[in-house]
Amino acid sequence: MSKGFASSYRIVLLATALCLCFGALGLRLVWLHVIDRDSLLKTIVKTRTQLIVEHAKRGDIRDRNGGVLATSHSRIVLGIDPSAIRPADEKKFGRLAALIGVSETEIRRLAAIKYRTVVPKTKADAVAPVPALTVPGLAPRTEEPADHQTEPTPADVADDDSDETSVDPTPDEKGQHVIRWAKLCEDISEELNVEVQKLGLKCIAPERVYRRAYPNNQLAAHVLGYVNHQQQPVSGIEAYTDFYLRGQNGWSVGERDGRGRPLAQFSTRRVPPADGYTVYLSLDTIVQDVVEQELAYIAQKFDPLKATIIVSDPQTGFIWGLGNYPSFDPNHYNEVPKAEMARLKNVAIADIYDPGSVFKIVPAAGALEERLVTPYTPFDCTLEKATYRGHVVPLPAEDHAMGSLSVSEIISHSSNKGAAQLGMLLGEERLYRYARAFGFGAKLGYPGNVEVSGILNPCQKWYPIDITRIPMGHSVASTALQMHQAMSVIAADGVLLRPQIVQKIHDASGDPVHQFARDELGRAVSVKTAQTVAQMLTGVTQKGGTAVEAAIEGFDVAGKTGTSQKFIDGEWSKKHHIASFVGFFPAGAPQVAISVIVDDADHRAPNGVAYGRTVAAPSFRRIGERLIPILHIKSSRPPTVPAPGVFAANEGGRR
Repeated sequence: MSKGFASSYRIVLLATALCLCFGALGLRLVWLHVIDRDSLLKTIVKTRTQLIVEHAKRGDIRDRNGGVLATSHSRIVLGIDPSAIRPADEKKFGRLAALIGVSETEIRRLAAIKYRTVVPKTKADAVAPVPALTVPGLAPRTEEPADHQTEPTPADVADDDSDETSVDPTPDEKGQHVIRWAKLCEDISEELNVEVQKLGLKCIAPERVYRRAYPNNQLAAHVLGYVNHQQQPVSGIEAYTDFYLRGQNGWSVGERDGRGRPLAQFSTRRVPPADGYTVYLSLDTIVQDVVEQELAYIAQKFDPLKATIIVSDPQTGFIWGLGNYPSFDPNHYNEVPKAEMARLKNVAIADIYDPGSVFKIVPAAGALEERLVTPYTPFDCTLEKATYRGHVVPLPAEDHAMGSLSVSEIISHSSNKGAAQLGMLLGEERLYRYARAFGFGAKLGYPGNVEVSGILNPCQKWYPIDITRIPMGHSVASTALQMHQAMSVIAADGVLLRPQIVQKIHDASGDPVHQFARDELGRAVSVKTAQTVAQMLTGVTQKGGTAVEAAIEGFDVAGKTGTSQKFIDGEWSKKHHIASFVGFFPAGAPQVAISVIVDDADHRAPNGVAYGRTVAAPSFRRIGERLIPILHIKSSRPPTVPAPGVFAANEGGRR
């Protein structure tokens, strides 16, 4: 019987080969699933398991009427995974370059960089965090705060590539990290993203993110601050309320197959993102626009070194408008030259100056409160010297000769000699106590940690001459906001209020979380004294006063001029001054307080000297007139008649 064409030798050989193949396969399976199981599982989990981050939307910042001041827009950022590039993908790089507008050379350069060495941060890299806003009833921050800085530095505004790439957190055996994502381009439209996906490139991964935007450009830039290139808040309200604005990113854990496709059946957990809260400010966009238009006018007319305007509700302490010149656009913060970094600083709370004659409200109010004088008490303002505690001290000079003046006239005509005598009548201890009660020499609690306390030395450290110089606003330094709040003490019936700008907070659903209210820091003087000083201050803006330029028709305006010399090269300059006018109206029932401070506008000022009456007072009037219809301000009574005996006089010297 024939065995056919197959011999026994061939059958044995084939069977042996098959057995060896299956045996080898079995051994390999045992090796993979038993012997080397643990090490392989680590690699598989690392390769297949993915953590997908779902970005939360940062909360909006709005003005008191709901107008958007800062928001976040959804954008698609296109990236490439160098470790997932296939030969078929490389052939399509030319088509990809044509679609997204990035050169093929650049795409291949990014594709070739597969590893990156990550240098861990040291403690020396850490910076002081901005104090977070604490809201009653809300849990305090529990995680490590973001790296916020007290003031913007060149590092904050410089572009870097820290968000251009994403690396695998676990280094390889050489200590290098595998790059899993490198940015190709951003701000891709939905339609363009669809066309890119049609190319079928496994290595291309779009990521949906949120980018901060400021619809009004530079409007209220110093109040808002900005979010830097890494989407971290650097300054202003952005940093102060970051805990409530930033929200919490969501995430999900799942697996992907060999081609990188997600496997829904292996999804183990998903935490949805929680969008940030909405922060409402007391700022009024229309008022802020008035402020910044006036700053632009001052800049164009006088070309000052800097200028600040503040508008607030004197009865609550809430700020309606705050602007500085020069300013910046937070959308393009990184375009500010390094030589002009000062533009990023909120000088209203971070820079100090000699307040000059505006400070005279302090000794006047103190002397009235102590019942040492009345508005009609006369003082000899022709004296060159006076005796104080057994010592002869020189009195400050005046620009123009003045005779006997009442306390009201000392204020309305800004007499330096008169203010000095009021200070000596009070004495060092009481003058210092009232200055502190008006908010000088201490931080007022403006949001953030950029605010400075100014300079008011303890009376024990005063020089003998200081008792005649501090009452006229020398040998003391304040911020623009401190001087504004000190004048608001008079408008608020003698109470020093905390300046506030955050009005309320709503959650992502629009439900209210917290409402902020008037916050009293302490009583400086009695209601009667405050009202008396307010009436005296109306003489400043009426015929015979030092600032008729600040008068508003139909309203009784209370305010005070200031013209302080700048200390340059070790001496008081006669060519460089800071001009100011700080006041409120209507004087009988104050509804708005306005401060205008202009630094070094002498070279374009009339007669080469920037007086408060010629530079700052007209701006006060223009702002006030524009705010009357906006804030629905109504005159509470006919204009106040100035105190008897008031006569025309110019401002005193070194105001």
